[in-house]
Amino acid sequence: MTGGDISDLDKNRALVAWLRYQLRHAEQRVRELEHAEETEHRRRQRARAEQLWKIQPRRSAETALLHRGGCGLYTSRAFIDREAAVNALAEPGIAPCDVCAPETGLTGPEPGA
Repeated sequence: MTGGDISDLDKNRALVAWLRYQLRHAEQRVRELEHAEETEHRRRQRARAEQLWKIQPRRSAETALLHRGGCGLYTSRAFIDREAAVNALAEPGIAPCDVCAPETGLTGPEPGA
């Protein structure tokens, strides 16, 4: 190093430090975006489930139950549409869940009809 000049080695060390800094920040941004994407995906799944229903099969002497798609008392990804839910409620061996009240909105005309 002569006359206050910075050596090539020092320049490259500084460059490596800067690139590491940039990489850390880019990796953090990727993590944030992945988290946001996963959150949005879960939100969309939940919104879809809320527009559907599911049937908890009968066990022993219990009655089968109709749940809203988002009800946490019975976890299943086997969803049914509105028409199938209306038909299920008409069946004598299927009762609505007392917690999520899946019959709400099923007794009148279909929304948008």
